[in-house]
Amino acid sequence: MMPLGADMLFKTLADPTRRALFERLCREGEQTVGALTARAGVSQPAVSKHLGVLREAGLVVDRQAGRQTHYTAQPGALAPLIDWTGQMAGFWERKFDDLEDLLRRMDQ
Repeated sequence: MMPLGADMLFKTLADPTRRALFERLCREGEQTVGALTARAGVSQPAVSKHLGVLREAGLVVDRQAGRQTHYTAQPGALAPLIDWTGQMAGFWERKFDDLEDLLRRMDQ
């Protein structure tokens, strides 16, 4: 069973605009809403809404500096996804090992 945190993260990152905003913040560091909007391909209100969803999921934090809001990615918040993918990788490795054993026995 997937942890609840992973479920929320999958839902949040399923949206391509949110995923792109998060990836950009990870790659480029802290950005203002205006800077993110300039390259997002959607309106400023839409960017703000997406950033709010990312913030609720713990994937970004914001800070006010005068009239501007700056956002920073929190890659550590992906830990539940990393744990889940690690579990799934182990599951499939065991399945492939079992298949390899079966094929080896069939060849004998």
